[in-house]
Amino acid sequence: MASSLLQAVEISASQFLDIFHHYDNDGNGFIEGKELQSFIRELQEARQQAGLDLTDQMRQFVSEYEETSDRRIGLIELVQILPTEENFLLFFRQQLSSASQFLQTWRHYDVDHSGYIEADELKNFLKDLLLKNQRTCDQNKLDEYTAATLKIFDSNDDGKLCLAEMARLLPDEQNFLLRFEGVKMSRRQFNRIFDLYDQDGSGFMDEAELDVLLRDLCENNKKVLDSADLPLYQTSIMQLSDGGKLYRGELALLLCDED
Repeated sequence: MASSLLQAVEISASQFLDIFHHYDNDGNGFIEGKELQSFIRELQEARQQAGLDLTDQMRQFVSEYEETSDRRIGLIELVQILPTEENFLLFFRQQLSSASQFLQTWRHYDVDHSGYIEADELKNFLKDLLLKNQRTCDQNKLDEYTAATLKIFDSNDDGKLCLAEMARLLPDEQNFLLRFEGVKMSRRQFNRIFDLYDQDGSGFMDEAELDVLLRDLCENNKKVLDSADLPLYQTSIMQLSDGGKLYRGELALLLCDED
């Protein structure tokens, strides 16, 4: 089925999802290794069978990835290769071009501050994103985009997106949020650390207190976090703050394992 979809001139959102899941055999969110080599081979075969040339993006991709076995691509990279209808996922990349923008957007659309982007909040995000790009979209198509996005990123099928799930929207090379998955801790540990670094006991962290915490995290987790990226971490994370006040619940989104 995936091979026939690769022959299409234009691929719908739901078809794109089918293709991605077909080649992401182990379900880790990336097409890599033998999966990637199979995709490249079958993409070339499918286009040839359909009498279609590779697009410029496809040729560039094949040239870059064909001779290597240690590379991988995620959803955002794939959407730039395939002729996806409306390129709705590419809109995410344009809107969420950095971790800082991503966290700012998260705070805006997590209206109820639940720590999740739920279906209605996601639909509003998609609608605004389409309007910003001067694209019209009827209700049925908007529902399809919302459902497809949830299916792509909702790894535990709970009908909503947590921060870690939605962070997969970011290009891999810019996604420091995934690195913080390696330093997450239990709720009890997190509360103890928050109280320790909230030096004045105000119930929130300011930039100076966050800076101390991040420096210590980098020092104790050198294999995961890079101290050279401290300004990026701090600037981005403060996007979750309320007027420069980073409360316990917001920081927990990054550092605390889900209960």
